[in-house]
Amino acid sequence: MLFEGLDLNITWFILVGILLTGYAMLDGFDLGVGILHLLTRGDTERRLMLNAIGPVWDGNEVWLVTGGGALFAAFPDVYATVFSGFYIPLMLLLVMLIFRAVAIEFRSKEPWPWWRQLWDVSFSVSSLLGAFILGVALGNVGYGVPLGPDKEFQGNLLTLLNPYALLVGLTTIALFAMHASIYVVMKTEGELQAKVRGWIKNTIAFFVISYITTTMTTLLYVPQMTDHIRNQPAFFVLAILNMLAIANIPREIYKGRDFRAFVFSCLNMVFLMSLFGLGVFPYLLPSNPDFQYGLSVYNAASSQKTLGIMLIIALMAIPMVLSYTASIYWIFRGKVRLTEKSY
Repeated sequence: MLFEGLDLNITWFILVGILLTGYAMLDGFDLGVGILHLLTRGDTERRLMLNAIGPVWDGNEVWLVTGGGALFAAFPDVYATVFSGFYIPLMLLLVMLIFRAVAIEFRSKEPWPWWRQLWDVSFSVSSLLGAFILGVALGNVGYGVPLGPDKEFQGNLLTLLNPYALLVGLTTIALFAMHASIYVVMKTEGELQAKVRGWIKNTIAFFVISYITTTMTTLLYVPQMTDHIRNQPAFFVLAILNMLAIANIPREIYKGRDFRAFVFSCLNMVFLMSLFGLGVFPYLLPSNPDFQYGLSVYNAASSQKTLGIMLIIALMAIPMVLSYTASIYWIFRGKVRLTEKSY
């Protein structure tokens, strides 16, 4: 067999995690730009903000679609349970992503101030709520949701709006705002760059406070998330690397190395998602309070033949996604400048 000796279930757990991490890194600054959008003043500044993400935002969402497709193919029971139990939040997320896209495309179609203000507000609100919903969904996965022996979600919308999930949602907003402020500084120049550079310190403080609060809450109320680190202390290196990545962001900004600061912000997301994946493993959707009903990489996976065939397809498709992403960022590298073709 082609993949003999390889644990395909764990391999697909890692692949789904990589795809979702890619989405968090790339669409994270898109959503963050929307969160910060209304803090700017004047049509020129807001157009520059939009054009900083204009060439790449739709391509960044490919990672979410690919991640969802990978989840459907490799772990269909998880896909079915999540998309039924989280139906209302996911539909609301879809509406927010649609409104964000429409706002980007429609804002500059007309010169009327009220028209542009309308779409500015739509862009910002949809980005804020979109980031929050993503964080709430992630928080529920970490905390666990009530599942029955039939693998069906046993709660309701209020079940998903628990304090821990809401806190993770707030932390996600803070993370994306910090990520976006660094990206905008990297992509702009002049007055807007100076203005946004002044925001970075506040966004970092907002994220660090939120992250520390979430970490303390996790240790107190979701202790199972740290089981693997307690049993295998070597995994604690991920937490150390994450702290070093966070600490390096203000250092690189202070030295004017904006690109390096952005790289460390991306690494921060990689380590955060790695810690999260390590915390929930072997589950993709833990059950709370009955952990025996949780959906894991083994009891919710497709057959080994399906996983093997899909891995072959993934090994061909992922390089294409990476090539597309890299080419777009290379083509649109450099500072943003407004032209007649700009948003």
